[in-house]
Formats: sequence, structure tokens, C-alpha cells
Amino acid sequence: MELPDKRGRFEEYGGRFAPEVLMPALEKLEKAFNEYWKNTGFRQELEYYLKEFAGRPTPLYYAKNLSEKADGARIYLKREDLVHGGAHKLNNTLGQALLARNMGKKRIIAETGAGQHGVATAIAASALGMECEVYMGTEDIERQKLNVFRMELMGGKVIPVSSGSCTLKDAINEAMRDWLTNVETTYYLIGSIVGPHPYPMIVREMQRVIGRETRKQFLEKEGSLPDAVVACVGGGSNAIGIFYEFLQDNVELIGVEAGGRGIETGEHGATLCAGTDGVLHGTYSKLLQDEYGQIKTSYSISAGLDYPGVGPELSYLLRKGRIRVTPVRDKEALEAFKLLSRSEGIIPALESSHAVYHAVKMAEDMGRDQTIIVNLSGRGDKDVFTVAKALGVKL
Repeated sequence: MELPDKRGRFEEYGGRFAPEVLMPALEKLEKAFNEYWKNTGFRQELEYYLKEFAGRPTPLYYAKNLSEKADGARIYLKREDLVHGGAHKLNNTLGQALLARNMGKKRIIAETGAGQHGVATAIAASALGMECEVYMGTEDIERQKLNVFRMELMGGKVIPVSSGSCTLKDAINEAMRDWLTNVETTYYLIGSIVGPHPYPMIVREMQRVIGRETRKQFLEKEGSLPDAVVACVGGGSNAIGIFYEFLQDNVELIGVEAGGRGIETGEHGATLCAGTDGVLHGTYSKLLQDEYGQIKTSYSISAGLDYPGVGPELSYLLRKGRIRVTPVRDKEALEAFKLLSRSEGIIPALESSHAVYHAVKMAEDMGRDQTIIVNLSGRGDKDVFTVAKALGVKL
């Protein structure tokens, strides 16, 4: 059975937990997506923008030096860091912005943590001539000043959110309040596989281009499938984007979450590793909550992984045993950040650094005839100041 089902469920996960006033908008969005996604003209226009504007297909790069340092399995990098804007996020924002334009919407709103989704939304809105406003927690604004400036350069208005933990969770809350007020004129462009149905399905379909390319490229290079595919997990869009095309294959799929200062400290963003079932931002999934159902404050050095929830499809795949998950701590991600920069001349996003670290550790215990693909979901320009501060370097 293809999931989600008609109720927007991945078995028990998913669904549509939203205020009654938003139900008609969600139903209209689902109908519009189903209509346009099957429309040849819509798909051709999206393909045009992905190829000519975003720079797809992205390379699948054999990281020879990194592999030699691991002295085990051969490591390949899917170079989503080379997508225009610096991350995989543009795959989704171009598709949803085109959908919004076809639905007659003039204004796009979004939320962002690391700023990459905000940048990608501003890029898509600018390219398609639409108004753009992005909600961003003040904590993340401080961490990601470069991305804030980039959004503003491209005409996006950044709206600071100073409630709660001042991070992604709170930015989503404010964006949803905005959508409630302006639902007739505004399109809410969600950045990950979270939120009420049909968003997890829409974002997955937009990001599947990663996995389709990767599978084809790897078969051409190696004549076989990889032994493992590794991706970092915040909300989960880059992970499901590369995992989905391998779900039916004998390929190990590993999601790497933000271990922060350690799971045992409670200061982390490892929702799949340490979360429990509940409702957050319109969907039933794993989340970080206390015994009373109150949302815990998540933590990560990486703004894009600092989220106390996760996409319902990944919760489902974990329960089914199709994926496994593991945490990587801040200090380990920093090690990988430096390692990839020095060994390959590629500066990874801190989000991606979590996946790189685990892939190297896996490779060390595997044979040289085995292979691992890492989804390098973004580049690290945005994180240079954060990393410098963590390493005690004054810029």
C-alpha cells in the first residue's frame, strides 16, 4: 500500500491535526497538489527550474581522501551543497512556489531554523515574482546572520520570533498563526516533511529527486547498489529525499540526529532516538515531550537540527524497522566539519557534518569492497562563525 493513506496517515503516524478554519485550505492544497503533480506542463516547468536555475542534477562524488582516512568502505557524497542557495531546500521551495502561483496565491510565508529554507524560499519567490515573509527565532537569527542578510538581499522579509526557545519550533508556531489569519491570500511553504497532511507527502515528493538521481548515478559508477545510505535528520526532508528510492532494496538506511551535548544530558535534538509519540505542528509523530505532554526545548549546535519533532513518515519507517537512527554529538560533528574541509576541500553544513561523522565511523568497520553514500545536504558557509566560536577562533 502506498502511504500516506487517504487520511494522510503512515499507519498510526501523520494525519491532520489542525484548527477547523484551516481544514478547507488543507483539503484545497491536497486537491491542487494531486492535480498539478500529474500535470505534464507543471512537471516540465519544475524540471526546467531545477535544471537551468537550481543546477540539477547534482554530482555523486567519490570522496577518495576521506575514504582513505577511514581505511574501510568507500564513501560517496551526494552533493546537495551545490544546489543554488547552498542546500537541498530549493528542490522543495521551487516546487511549492510553483504550486502556490498556480493556485493564485500572491504571498508566501515560511519558517526557518538554519536559514537555508528561508533562503531557498526567498530565492524561489524572487524567481517567480512573489511576495515572501520568513519567520525565524531570534536565537537562530543570531546564529545565522549571513542567511538573514541573504534573505533580505533577495527581497524576503525576516520576521523575528522571540517566544519560547526562540528557535525553529516557535517560528513554525508564528507562521501557522499568520496562515490562520491570511489563509485566502497566503501560501504557507513548509520546509520539511512535518506539519498536517498533505505537507509531509508534498515535501517528500519534491525531495525525491535526490534519491532518483543518486540511485541512477551509483548504478552507473559501481554497477550495484550501495551497502548503506546516511543522512542527517532534523525534520527529515533530506533524509526521506534520498532514502525513498532505496526503501525496496537491500540497502541499510541510517538517519543521524543531533546528539547535542549528549542524550543523557537532555540537551539534544534526537527525536527519533529519544522521543515519544504525540502531536506537534499538526501531525502525530515522535517528539520530545515531558510526562505531561509539554514540548521540551531541543538543542543542537546546528540550527537546522534543533527541532523537537520529526516527520511522521520517518517515525513510521523506524517503527517498521526499515531505517535505523543514531545520535552524533556537537563535538563529533565539529570533528567531521574539520575533517571533510581538510581532506576534500568541501566545507559541509553542520547538519551534514553529523552524517559525515557517522559515515566515517561506519566505514572504519567495513571492508574496502563496501560502499556508503552520504547525503551532503548543505554547505557550511553559514556555519563558519558558529564553528569558529566553538573552536575558540576569533574572526
